[in-house]
Amino acid sequence: MIVVAGHALREALRRRVFVVVLALSLGFLALYALGVDQVFNDVESFAGGADLLNVDAKTVTGSTMVGLGMFAVLFLGVVLAVFLTLGAVRGDAERGLLQPLIVRPVGRPAYLAGRLLAAAAVSGAYVLAMYLLCVLITGLLGDWWPDAVAGPGLRLVVAAAVVSALSLLGSVVLSTTANGIAIFMVFGAGLTAGLLGQIGEALKSGTLNDIASVASWLLPFEALYQDGLRELTADVSGPTGAIVELGPFGGAQDFGLLLWPWALVYLAAVTGGAIALFRRRDL
Repeated sequence: MIVVAGHALREALRRRVFVVVLALSLGFLALYALGVDQVFNDVESFAGGADLLNVDAKTVTGSTMVGLGMFAVLFLGVVLAVFLTLGAVRGDAERGLLQPLIVRPVGRPAYLAGRLLAAAAVSGAYVLAMYLLCVLITGLLGDWWPDAVAGPGLRLVVAAAVVSALSLLGSVVLSTTANGIAIFMVFGAGLTAGLLGQIGEALKSGTLNDIASVASWLLPFEALYQDGLRELTADVSGPTGAIVELGPFGGAQDFGLLLWPWALVYLAAVTGGAIALFRRRDL
C-alpha cells in the first residue's frame, strides 16, 4: 500500500501537478489577502450603522471572508483529489501500468488503498494548510479570529478524503474523462443542496429543508463543510449570529454528533464498494 502511494506521488511530481498547484495557490492567497485588506477597510465606513442594529460588523466580515476561503480551499482540494484519482484504475489499465502491479506483488485491495492514501493525504494536507493560511491572513489583516480553528480544518480534511474515495470508486467503472465530469457534478450537487437549505431557511420551507438535509447526508463532504462554517462562529449569538449563519454557499448548519461517525462509515463503505467492484473487473 505504501509503495503504491509513493508511486502515485512520484507520478504527480513527474507531471508537475504540484508545481501548478503551488503557483495557483500562491495566486489565490495573494488575491485573498488583498480582498481581506480592502473589505475590512471598507467595513469601517458602515460599522457605526451596524452597531445601532446590535450587529458586530467585524465578526460578520471576518466570518464571511473565512467562510469564502473555506469554500475556495475545499474546491481546490477537490480538484487536486480528483486529478490524483480520476484515472487510477481504468486510466492505468488502458496504459498497461496496472496489470503487472495487481498480479504481483501488490494485489487489487492494496493498490486501491495506496491510491486512496496518497490522494487523501495530499488533498487533506493541502486544504488544511490553505485553510490555516486564510485564517492567519484574516487575523493579521482584519484583527478577527474564529471561535474555533481546528474543528473546521479537520472537517475540510475529512471532506477531501470523502471526495477522494468517491473519485476512486468512479475510476473503477468510468473512463478518466467521464469520472472527472461525474465527480465535479456530484460536488456541484452538494453545493446546490446547501443553497437549497439556505433558501428553505429564508422561506420557512420544510420541504426544501428536508431535501437539503437528505442530500447533505448522502454527500457528507457538504455536511462537513456546513458544520465547519458553524464552528467558525459557534459562540456568536443575537442578530450577528443570525446573519453569519446564512454563510457563503450553503450556510452554517449543525449536523450533531452523528456527523463524524457517519462520515467515517461513509468513507469506509465507498472504499469497500470500490474494492468489491475492482475485484470483479476484467482488465
